[in-house]
Amino acid sequence: MKHILIICQYFYPEQFRINDMAFEWVKRGYKVTVVTGIPNYPEGKFYPGYSWFKNTKETVNGVEIHRIPLIARGSSKLGLIANYFSFPFFGFWWNLFTKIKADEVFMFETSPMNQCKVGVRYAKKHNVPCYLYVQDLWPENVEMITGIHSPLIVKPIERMVRKIYKGCTHIWGTSPSFVQGIRKYVDPSEEDKVSFWPQYAEEFYQPAPKKEHEGFNVIFTGNIGQAQGLEILPLAAKKIRDQRIKNIRFTIVGDGRARKILENAITQNGVWDMFEFVGRVQPQEIPNLLATGDAAFISFADDELFAKTIPAKLQSYMACAMPIIASARGETARIIKEADCGICSDIGDAEELAVSIIAMSHMPKERLEQLGTNAHMYNLEHFNKKKLMDEMDRYLK
Repeated sequence: MKHILIICQYFYPEQFRINDMAFEWVKRGYKVTVVTGIPNYPEGKFYPGYSWFKNTKETVNGVEIHRIPLIARGSSKLGLIANYFSFPFFGFWWNLFTKIKADEVFMFETSPMNQCKVGVRYAKKHNVPCYLYVQDLWPENVEMITGIHSPLIVKPIERMVRKIYKGCTHIWGTSPSFVQGIRKYVDPSEEDKVSFWPQYAEEFYQPAPKKEHEGFNVIFTGNIGQAQGLEILPLAAKKIRDQRIKNIRFTIVGDGRARKILENAITQNGVWDMFEFVGRVQPQEIPNLLATGDAAFISFADDELFAKTIPAKLQSYMACAMPIIASARGETARIIKEADCGICSDIGDAEELAVSIIAMSHMPKERLEQLGTNAHMYNLEHFNKKKLMDEMDRYLK
C-alpha cells in the first residue's frame, strides 16, 4: 500500500478540493496522511473544538490528520502575514522530529506558497518523490493582494518559488495559463515536468430539481474575498434599478474577509432590497441552493492574474447545470464561450454586467435550460473526476 503524505495549510473541516482528493485516494487503496494547520479559513478564527492543543490528531474518512500550530488569519493584513509565516515555521520543527514514513509527498498549494517548504524539505530528507498542485501563482498573487511590486520584495519571493519548483518531481497547474506562468520559474530543461490538470467538482455537485421562486435570482456561492471583486454586483444592481426593472435579485451564499466591503457597497448603492445573504453552508447544501436560482455568478477583482485563473466554483456551477453570468476574462471567459453556457462581461464593467443580467432574465425558459445542459455536458467531458484521478494515479503509482 503506497503511503501519500499531503502537505497543505488548509484541510477538512475547511472546504478545499484537496479534501475530496484525499478521501478518494483512500478509496483507491492508498494510505493517506495529511499535515495541515488549525482550521480558521475563511473567517480568520479557529473553528470551535480546535486549538494549538485540541484535536491536533484525528482520522476522517480513513485519512490520518496531523495539525501543527499556526497563527489564525484574523481580519488584518498583519494577521494574514503572521498566518502565512507561522505554518512553515512550525513545519520546520515538525520536519525535524516527525516519525511519519511516506512513499511520496503531494502538496496542494493555495496561498501561501511558502507552505510548500515543508513538503519539499520532507521529500529531500527522505528521498521520495514530491508533487505540487498549484492553485495560486506566486509572486503574482502577492503583488495583486499587497499592491507591492518592489524588486526588494518580489525578487526574494521569486527565488523561493524557483527553489520550491526545483525540488518537485512534477507540478500541475489548474489552467493552461497557469502552466505557462509556472514554467517561467522552472529551468528550461525541466519544462516537461509542468502540466495542466484541471480541478473537478465533487460527486455531490449534481443538478437538483428547480425550486419555484419569484423573479430572476442570480446566486453566488463561495468565499467573499478581495479576489472575487463582488463589489461590482451592487453597482450593476443600481444600474438595473435605474432602468426600473424590479424582478431581479441576488443571493450570496458564503462568507469571508471582504463581506463587510460588499455590504457597505450595497448600502452605498441603496440596493439592500435586491440582496439576500445566506452565510456559510456545507458544500453538500450548494446544489439545492443553486436550484433556487436562475443563474450562477462568477467575478474577479480587476487584475491580470485572474485572466489566467479557472476558479473551482466554475466546475461546481457547471456540474449543477447552471447557466452562468460572469464578470471575467481569459480562461473563464474562454470556457463559458466554448461551452455556450452563459454570458461573460469584462472584469470591472458594471454597465456591461447589468446588460448581461437583464438579457439573461429575458431569455425564454427553454434557452436557460439549454445553457444549463451545455454547462453540464462540458463539465462531464472536460472535468470528469474519475478520468482526472486515473490520470493522477499514473504519476503516484
